[in-house]
Amino acid sequence: MPPASRANEPQVNPPPERFNAAAHLLALNAGRGSMLAYIDDAQRLSYAELDARVRRCAAGLLALGLKREERVLMVMHDSVDFVAAFLGALYAGLVPVPVNTLLTGDDYAYMLEHSAAQALLVSTALWPMLQGAVKGRTLTVIVSGAGVTPVGTSTFATLLESHPLTSPADTRGDDFGFWLYSSGSTGRPKGAVHTHANLYWTAALYGKPVLGLREGDVGFSAAKLFFAYGLGNALTFPLSVGATTVLMAERPTPAAVFKRWVDHGVTVFFGAPTGYAGMLAAPGLPARAQVKLRLCSSAGEALPREIGERFTAHFGCEIVDGLGSTEMLHIFLSNRPGDVQYGSTGKVVPGYRLRLVNEVGNDAAAGEIGDLYVSGPSSALMYWGQRDKSRATFQGEWTKTGDKYSVDERGCYVYAGRSDDMLKVSGIYVSPFEVEATLMQHPAVLESAVIGVAGADGLTKTKAFVVLQPGATVSDDELKVFVKERLAAYKYPRLIEFIAELPKTATGKIQRFRLRERSAS
Repeated sequence: MPPASRANEPQVNPPPERFNAAAHLLALNAGRGSMLAYIDDAQRLSYAELDARVRRCAAGLLALGLKREERVLMVMHDSVDFVAAFLGALYAGLVPVPVNTLLTGDDYAYMLEHSAAQALLVSTALWPMLQGAVKGRTLTVIVSGAGVTPVGTSTFATLLESHPLTSPADTRGDDFGFWLYSSGSTGRPKGAVHTHANLYWTAALYGKPVLGLREGDVGFSAAKLFFAYGLGNALTFPLSVGATTVLMAERPTPAAVFKRWVDHGVTVFFGAPTGYAGMLAAPGLPARAQVKLRLCSSAGEALPREIGERFTAHFGCEIVDGLGSTEMLHIFLSNRPGDVQYGSTGKVVPGYRLRLVNEVGNDAAAGEIGDLYVSGPSSALMYWGQRDKSRATFQGEWTKTGDKYSVDERGCYVYAGRSDDMLKVSGIYVSPFEVEATLMQHPAVLESAVIGVAGADGLTKTKAFVVLQPGATVSDDELKVFVKERLAAYKYPRLIEFIAELPKTATGKIQRFRLRERSAS
């Protein structure tokens, strides 16, 4: 086994063997009952009120007849109901499965089938997308939010009328806690199975010691709670220190983000490079004196140096760039407040180990690019029902990240791209194969190939090369709309180039590197 980089091991006590993540987070805040825990679009919730809602939700879910470790699919906008539902399911010994709210009905049908979920918690505004997916299934559906209650469903408010559950499920730290779905190279998502203890470890190793989050902070995450990144930012981390968190259901447009910064005095913001670039270009960018930001975090894709430097120059606030993954739950490689090296992803987070492996399986030499592997206590157990993919990713104590890195003379890790052809656009993985297959459903399209290209701001954008059927014509705008109507909107190709033929090997495989060279020239 090649040697691994190792930071000074932190003095962090492991959780006890009998451990329930929700009960742990509630207990940490037992003395903060009157303090403000959450602010969402409709209400404010104290720590005492959060405690009561979590216990009531747990009791309500069990009253539905749900049994230990049965899955509860959550298709919910960020709100206090999401937090109560996620923690309530954990408290009851059930397995919450929060999923992306931007997907299609077919995606949700697959997730319901794959997870064998026995209950669905869905925001009222998202219900129309779920109707077809639940048709014909024996499933308890609970809707959250204002609006008319759909026929055959019950409301989250009714669920909370239950008498609070006094004791949590007697779970172990290594018991199944929750799932998070990660995009797959074939377009089908993979269900990463996380334990109760994994939530403890990300807060103990990163949220508190590296970011330095504390009581009195007001946090706001542009990344939603259904992301591993957002779940730590807006749930695990603030609840581990008694901070206040702002939640927002709408898309994190620059205007929406600026409004929360100013109105709520946000001190810690969690975003992604695409968002930071958009904010810096927005006409309503607040002046430094209008905000109270003391720290910002970035993840999801590599942060371009220029964006970090411009942001700090304007706000006097660092962006701490880091690398995490759904499989590891949160960040394990990161810059540090006060020691940010823009253009790099920093150094290993204490408590984790990293190794770079070259193409022949040896330890990568200094400055050489290698595949990044990580070992640490927050790793998922497996991908549910996908044995081959589990074995390829979870290799003993090591998890293969799928990212390529090198280490510079400062000992900082520098991003060098993905190990496969998956693209990360606006912090979300996009399968080029899925986009290609959708393009080729158009009658005018003969073949297509999708790659990632760097924009002027240094961020990745999808580009499709399209070969048309003989005599056919179609505009690039028409193809973009065609893809948007069939896939989640963020997956459509931002750029389209029509080409006479795709470069291929003798065996007919598309040579994507030649398309990348063509785009770079």
